Amino acid sequence: MSITAEDKTRVIKEYGTKEGDTGSPEVQVAILSSRISTLTEHFKTHKKDNHSRRGLLKLVAQRRKLLDYVKRKDESRYQDLIQRLGLRR
Repeated sequence: MSITAEDKTRVIKEYGTKEGDTGSPEVQVAILSSRISTLTEHFKTHKKDNHSRRGLLKLVAQRRKLLDYVKRKDESRYQDLIQRLGLRR
């Protein structure tokens, strides 16, 4: 499952550091989080969709790697990002 183009541009504007910023880790993590939440909703109705479940696990692992990178580079950016996304409760 993918997110719509409008959702993606909204996420880029919200988490980007400058105009047209699509490569920063913050934007990448935010896009992955949006895709993960979309897939999670999909699995509430399609419980046996194991092919998509594998993709979900890959997305979660990719987001984890990016978050580890941000934490290693700048702890304050990491704390701000997980708070804005609501990842750690």
